[in-house]
Amino acid sequence: MSQPVFINAGGRTVSPVFPARSGVSLKPCYFQTILENRPQVGFFEIHAENYLSPGGPAIHYLEKIREHYPITVHGVGLSIGGKAPLDQAHLERVAKLVEWINPVVFSEHLAWSTHSDHFLNDLLPVPYTQETLQQVCDHIDQIQERLQRVILLENPSTYFRFTECTMDENTFIHQIVQRTGCQLLLDVNNVEVSCFNHRQDPYDYIRHFPLRDVSQIHLAGYALDQNEAVPLKIDAHDREVSDDVWQLYQYTLELSGDRPTLIEWDGQLPEFETLRLQACQADQIRRDIQIKQHGGHHATSL
Repeated sequence: MSQPVFINAGGRTVSPVFPARSGVSLKPCYFQTILENRPQVGFFEIHAENYLSPGGPAIHYLEKIREHYPITVHGVGLSIGGKAPLDQAHLERVAKLVEWINPVVFSEHLAWSTHSDHFLNDLLPVPYTQETLQQVCDHIDQIQERLQRVILLENPSTYFRFTECTMDENTFIHQIVQRTGCQLLLDVNNVEVSCFNHRQDPYDYIRHFPLRDVSQIHLAGYALDQNEAVPLKIDAHDREVSDDVWQLYQYTLELSGDRPTLIEWDGQLPEFETLRLQACQADQIRRDIQIKQHGGHHATSL
């Protein structure tokens, strides 16, 4: 399957241009290593909310790193799934950052994190109803209009479901894409986590996911909470990608074709080389699948 092509609000054709190699999370502890060693990774991803303040060391180093590497911006605070109106001041700060960086893509989560005047430091699930669908689509429309670009929406990791749901997650996400024209960021680890917690088959989830609309993939490590009541997988982002997630990733690419991939690692940060090797493992899987599907004739050089 070929890479997706975006049509923006003005009717112009836009294709995100990712480098061939997979990317990794950009964290302050890696700034010096990256600038001194110029490691062979495809791109870096930042969390928008860590770079909204003007000036300071983070902005200084980001400006230097972006001279050598493409950047993607991943939002965690717009609360797309919330009932309340979008925080326009926050959206404006995010928009200014996106205008300055001009990232390959901007992505956000299918989740909510605001209630009244309070911000909750978490990404909470939404009920899959027609009312929520309309709220989410309205918010995405507002964000895309302000950013003047198509955004990527990430599937959530969830630990419970709402009884009032009237559709499944894949149908809900497909409807969002149909109504807003946004694209998708498929977090394969989130699929594994959510399907384990809800006793679903992750491979069945992937088979029914709108893969043609996926423009980027996330991989991360999960933790297993072996509590006495109900064992849960937790979207921890603090360890290497698990074997079952690598296998699900390979299966996903076999169905979707090659997709730009990022290794997320947000806690208990390792030496940068560990993170780079995770990206290399993703590249090897991507390369093997391309060779298998194209007989080596049209495989991207990774």
